[in-house]
Amino acid sequence: QVQLAEFGGGSVQTGGSLRLSCVASGGTFSHYAMGWFRQAPGNRREFVASSTWSGDSIIYADSVKGRFTISRDNAKNTVYLQMNNLKPEDTAVYSCAAQITSTSPFNYWGQGTQVTVSS
Repeated sequence: QVQLAEFGGGSVQTGGSLRLSCVASGGTFSHYAMGWFRQAPGNRREFVASSTWSGDSIIYADSVKGRFTISRDNAKNTVYLQMNNLKPEDTAVYSCAAQITSTSPFNYWGQGTQVTVSS
């Protein structure tokens, strides 16, 4: 029932910016938080950022602190990831995920959107 869709990926040069969007749908479902994850070729999927829908808990991976900002529009069921000062090591497929309750894992995933940062 929970469906997620990411938008906004693309190619950018080092130092550039992109803004990703994740739209959540599913009617009557309740969810606690949304997160952004990424996976580069040959690497495991890693956590990037997350935010509860209430905004009382916002977490960033150390690798993106000061450069990425997660935000939300509760009325539109949309979560954003503003990515500034992009680096080649940020190149990955970025996926959003939903956490239904505070004690559950992120079990609902979008299909991902490619972000490529060139030197």
